[in-house]
Amino acid sequence: MMQPGRIVLKNGIIVDGTGAAAFRGSVRLENGRILSVSHSQNGFSALDTGPEGEVIDCTGKVIAPGFIDAHSHSDLQILQNRTEKLLQGVTSEVVGNCGFSPYPASQDPQVLRDFANGILCGDDQWRWESASDYLRSARQSNVATVTSLVGHGTLRIKVAGNSSRQLTPAELDSMCGLLNNSLDEGAAGFSSGLMYSPGSGASKDELTALARIAACREVVYATHMRSYSAGLVDAVEEQLSIARASGCRLQISHLQAAGEDFWPLQQRAVAAIEEASAEGIDVSFDVYPWLAGSTVLTQILPQTALDGGIPKLLARLDDPVDREKIRPGIKPEARWSGVVITAAQKNEAGLVGRSIADIANERGTAPEDAVMDILLEQDAQVTIVEHCQSRENLRALLAHPLATVVTDGVYTRGRSHPRLYATFPLLLGDVVRERKWLSLEDAIYKVTARPAAIFKIEGRGRIAPGYVADIVIFDPDAIHTEATYETPAVAPQGIHSVWREGRMTVNAGAVS
Repeated sequence: MMQPGRIVLKNGIIVDGTGAAAFRGSVRLENGRILSVSHSQNGFSALDTGPEGEVIDCTGKVIAPGFIDAHSHSDLQILQNRTEKLLQGVTSEVVGNCGFSPYPASQDPQVLRDFANGILCGDDQWRWESASDYLRSARQSNVATVTSLVGHGTLRIKVAGNSSRQLTPAELDSMCGLLNNSLDEGAAGFSSGLMYSPGSGASKDELTALARIAACREVVYATHMRSYSAGLVDAVEEQLSIARASGCRLQISHLQAAGEDFWPLQQRAVAAIEEASAEGIDVSFDVYPWLAGSTVLTQILPQTALDGGIPKLLARLDDPVDREKIRPGIKPEARWSGVVITAAQKNEAGLVGRSIADIANERGTAPEDAVMDILLEQDAQVTIVEHCQSRENLRALLAHPLATVVTDGVYTRGRSHPRLYATFPLLLGDVVRERKWLSLEDAIYKVTARPAAIFKIEGRGRIAPGYVADIVIFDPDAIHTEATYETPAVAPQGIHSVWREGRMTVNAGAVS
């Protein structure tokens, strides 16, 4: 790994992260910071670096700020120094999304792991008592700078166990205290996951009380809303009303209209967000540039079935009476042919890569029964991809001025969604160069300076003097990905190098 020192990145195409027009020039780095930036007519010479400096010719290549993945679920993998994100240019990640954070630990750590491990995909050992405990570990990461939100679901489990019942006033006070403590210790905000138990049981009043704390502390409240399909517009209006009542800064996670029957609802949802923004509500959203999402199979169950955690769910699935109560509430956002299993706890043969429709047909059963059978067989540890979005809707969201572009990448023990490996090469290759849905400058703004401002990631997200030297150098004509849903674990192409704090960490597609 090249050590920070005096380095000149010479004669590149500088896209500085602000959305301003690209220009040809050079960037001088010193001791992990950007010392100066010049236009080509005032370019540096090799002598400007001093006798111990190095000059790297970037002719024909873009010099951009390191990408910020503002919606990540790599809370645990960052600590393992996994490189899937780094290889696509990510140098900073915002974790703790969708109500899941690995802290604060509950009295029985297994309850939290049962809740979060489907998304966090960790081992059985993690236990952090507080934000400071987790962030102390995260600062040791060699692959990314970590910004963490504290999860509403995790806080709820800490005070009331894995129950979606209404909280008592004392329990809500305790949650508010835990949120304040987490913010004191370095958490950058909080997130909710209102389609997952126990967060699904939260009332608007509960969320507003927590959002008021976020407002007082001037941090973000990020939300995985209650619905992205039939209830999309109502879900957006609920979150906007919380923002109005609390004064918080609102970030709507992975905005989309999921399911062909509900695609027309997106325009109404976006209009509501635009109206709130025009009123002065600080609201924005993130979006990933893929037509399929990824989650755990338990999400398509009625979340009351998960009350009490995984052991209670398995008991209900094994009871004929309880199964009949669960069955009518099983509703995927995609059609059954679009719900594809990507990972299973055991006996993956015959499951991974196949749709629920195919499996149900093979077993001679209804899709709802196939879902319950598979969950029971696999101890409820199953991950899916749902093919459910509209290309035109996606284009509108990616180009929207309130959008940030993210991976929403989730690790699995099977076949992960390709967004984990390929989101930013897809954005810059397919979306920008081939489809021309966005300009290069706007796309880079949406993954650098914009998320840095939203989450107050100081000193990052721009190519400017004084900023941390987190940098991606890539060929704008060659950057692309060959990752697919069937073969996702493919390294991107066209990325020349990735730098963290002035150190070259990726060189010609290999971690250095």
